[in-house]
Order: sequence, then structure tokens, then C-alpha cells
Amino acid sequence: MAKITRKPVPRKAPVPKKKAKAAVAKPKAAAKKSLRVVKPNSFKPWTPAEIHEVFSRFRAANPEPKGELEHVNPFTLLVAVVLSAQATDAGVNKATRALFEVADTPQKMLDLGEERLRDYIKTIGLYRTKAKNVIALSAKVLSDFGGEVPRTRAEIESLPGAGRKTANVVLNMAFGEHTMAVDTHVFRVGNRTGLAPGKTPLEVELGLEKVIPAEFMLHAHHWLILHGRYTCLARKPRCEVCLINDLCRWPEKTV
Repeated sequence: MAKITRKPVPRKAPVPKKKAKAAVAKPKAAAKKSLRVVKPNSFKPWTPAEIHEVFSRFRAANPEPKGELEHVNPFTLLVAVVLSAQATDAGVNKATRALFEVADTPQKMLDLGEERLRDYIKTIGLYRTKAKNVIALSAKVLSDFGGEVPRTRAEIESLPGAGRKTANVVLNMAFGEHTMAVDTHVFRVGNRTGLAPGKTPLEVELGLEKVIPAEFMLHAHHWLILHGRYTCLARKPRCEVCLINDLCRWPEKTV
């Protein structure tokens, strides 16, 4: 038999691996590293004595703070707070002055009707939805609560257009309850100062209720709202005139 000679199979040259692309830092990521992020638990806790001092100063400067929403009774207060969602108090007051002259009770509001109500509040954002809610809550106050604004948080929250903040404002301003209504101003002050850091309005509310002495609770939410509205501003806080700048925990304060 003829001898079979097998030719050696040439080995394939190894394919060079692709070099990994050099990681390029994204501009946004680089920028983030330069920002100083302050976590809630990084604040030095306030002492009871410091908190007492803060609210003592607020009280001395403004012993009887008033809410800026104009109203004539608990019902008109309820309506004003419902209308104030995503709107300014000044804008609501401008619309409700004429409205409350003709409709200051649930029955008068129902008699006015949704279409005519819209004409009074059309300068307020989301006025169509709000008009619908005000008519519906007026009907429910009449049918379920005998025409009187209810005096518990759960009952107020059951009314169309009314949430927890609305309930807290009405309970505090109309009935003298020690509630803490957290709007954007109170939320900012609670977090910025370190008084009651929280990721949600409810966390800030419960945090403030826990640390504020009972003797200050009747007016506490007004003091904090006014402080946030006129001093502890969102973009350019007026630290130089702040009553509590020596106690405030905010690392970016300008004094």
C-alpha cells in the first residue's frame, strides 16, 4: 500500500483582542463630583434648647402671625385653601374677594353653580377642575356634615379637592388645632435648616411635630411659612437678615 502522508494543518494565528476603549468621563458625571451633597443625617442634631430659642425669636418678632389667605368663616377658608393649590395666596385673594361676597356658605356656592363660579376664579390656575371640586365639596358639606365644615382630618380629606395639607390648614386656622401644614416653604425650611429633614412633606410634618414644643405649635406653621416666603427664599436666601442664622445648620449660608 502506498504510504499516506498527511500535511500538517497550519494553526490559525490568534486574532488580536480589541483594545478596550478608554473610559471617557462624561461632563455631567464630572460636574456631579464637584457638588457638595448634604444628606439629612449629616446635620448636627438640634438641641431642645436651640429649638426653643428659634421659636422664641419667631414669637418675639411676630406674636400673632396670620395666614395670608383671606376668608370670613371656616367654609370660605376651606374653599380658599383648595383654590390655592399650585397658585399664590395673592392670586387667590384677588379672585375670592368678589366671590365670597356672593357665596360664603355651601348653599350659596351651590346656588351660584359651577359655570358662574368659573367666571370668578378664571385667573387661578386649573380653575375648571377647582370649580368642579368646590361645587362638589359644597354639596358634600351639606349632605354629609349638615352644612358645617367637619373638624377631623379624615373627614376634611374626604372632601373633593382637599388633601392632608388642606386639612391641616383648616384645623389649625379655623379650629385652633396644633397641626403642621407643610407647603413648599415649610418643606424647604425644614430641610435646609436641618430642623426636620425629610424626603416627603409627611416626613417633614411629622419631624416638626416631634421637635417643636407644644407652646409654639399653634403658630409654628405660620412662622415657618412666612420665614420661607420672605427670608429663607428658594434661590437667594436672605441669610444676612435671618433671625436664626447663627443656629441654622445649612452649610451654604452666607453669614
